[in-house]
Amino acid sequence: MAYNPYSLEGKTILVTGAGSGIGRATAVECSRMGARLVLVDINEAALNDTLAMLEGQDREHLCCVVNLCDESAIEAMAKQLPQIDGCSHNAGITNLVPIQFITAEEVERIHRVNLLAPILLTKYLVKKKKLNRPSSIVFTASAGGVFCASVGNAIYATSKCGIDAYMRTAALELAPKGIRCNSVNPGMVETPLINRGQVSPEQHEKDKANYPLGRYGRPEDVAHATIFLLSDASSWMTGTALKIDGGLTLR
Repeated sequence: MAYNPYSLEGKTILVTGAGSGIGRATAVECSRMGARLVLVDINEAALNDTLAMLEGQDREHLCCVVNLCDESAIEAMAKQLPQIDGCSHNAGITNLVPIQFITAEEVERIHRVNLLAPILLTKYLVKKKKLNRPSSIVFTASAGGVFCASVGNAIYATSKCGIDAYMRTAALELAPKGIRCNSVNPGMVETPLINRGQVSPEQHEKDKANYPLGRYGRPEDVAHATIFLLSDASSWMTGTALKIDGGLTLR
């Protein structure tokens, strides 16, 4: 094979939220780059659909049906995992809520998936010594909250700002173990998460005019950036928030 620093050949990569959207695209693209995948999602049928899309079925890809809101389930999964070379945290939820209608229950619901779950999974991957040396952890954060703001997005934005802040501390603490930590921070991406009926197709089309490149992102756009951070091509990068926003924050 020709030299390729972006190759994931021989690496085992864990991907959460692998049943759809950015998580599914990341899993599929990682398999195309030679990785063995460990797929994690709460939706078994969606996981199996993703599994069928992966290249290299002879690599014995694995599926783990796990509720990432359950710490005991995260710990149990971590105990059973093979040694891994990288982890891509993608599981996430959102809901547009104006400030005056925010409830403690909704803050807890969104933060438990977007913030607490990746924190706890990282904890158990480190505690159970499942991450090889060297290895790479990539957190899917967001341009929203980290680099810009939008109306109704306060809860989601704070969860993503939190994971970006956590990423930096994790990068510092885990560097002596040979574990790199970075984040990808997408603008709006065409996934099922944005088509929940809270914003009309017409509003989405109008919003695209805010992007200098003239479109929303595709899941593969984020997946390719994640592969860069998982690969040896980024071996001297840690603690970096990589913006992937079609130029949105230039304005």
